Amino acid sequence: MYTSRNSHAFMLMLRDVKLLPFSVHSSLYKPSRIPDESSTKPTTVYLQFESNNPEDETSRKSHTNQHKTQHHPHPTTMDALPTTNATKGAPESTKNKTLETGASLVQSFAPPKRLCAHLNAFHAYASDPTRSVEANHYCAHLNEDVRQCLLYDSPEANARLIGVEYMIKPHLYEKLDAEERKLWHSHVYEVKSGMLIMPVPEAVPDAVWEVAENKEMEEVVVLYGKVFHLWQTDRGDELPLGVPQLMTSFTSDGQLPAEKLRDRDQRFGVDSERKKMGREYISKPEIHPDADATWKR
Repeated sequence: MYTSRNSHAFMLMLRDVKLLPFSVHSSLYKPSRIPDESSTKPTTVYLQFESNNPEDETSRKSHTNQHKTQHHPHPTTMDALPTTNATKGAPESTKNKTLETGASLVQSFAPPKRLCAHLNAFHAYASDPTRSVEANHYCAHLNEDVRQCLLYDSPEANARLIGVEYMIKPHLYEKLDAEERKLWHSHVYEVKSGMLIMPVPEAVPDAVWEVAENKEMEEVVVLYGKVFHLWQTDRGDELPLGVPQLMTSFTSDGQLPAEKLRDRDQRFGVDSERKKMGREYISKPEIHPDADATWKR
């Protein structure tokens, strides 16, 4: 059971793989009926509003009208999404899909709600920089000086979580011991070359979004990152195998195969060269000599 800030109690009830319909009351969400045990037909999920609070009724009507007119350009169920990976395992069961739906209704998911930026770039294996992986970063500010990012192999809903990255400001990096600093990389080349992008949302004009993207780049260019990949998707692993792999960023032209960048640009509808020119005004900070150790061997 989950209690919200307005003291309403929410109860999610499951029977086998069917999500029971529930009524909305001013004090409790509870089942409005129990389906026939012998029935094999899936139960329709619906909300029956029975609140005595006029404000609740007004809110419900407003939400209903908005829902009728809202357009969803993308598929919203896992079955409708394209398969972008080769993960070992059976298709997701109806039971687990039902649990996902219920959980999204009653749990807060506070940490992921803080995510504020989607960035896309490439990482190289510190142990073998000839291997590279595209990564979609979903980042949040832990505080003013530290960011933390979840890394996925695509921006789709069925993407695999492949790693994590932490980003810190220079004054924190400089306080680390010398051996620790070798594990971190700079973001200067990624930003200045146009390789690092913040994919534009639908319906937002490119020119408008570019202003916001460049503001983000102004902040990221000075940060140092430490990243580990948990799933070696580039070699076709169907599960996250082996030990986590330390990764690094690219620091100069020619390190990342050009075809990878062209393919990424085409999929996201961006032009890295154009972004590079648009970021010429961003000052290039001095990079600590201990950073980017992979490229100094």
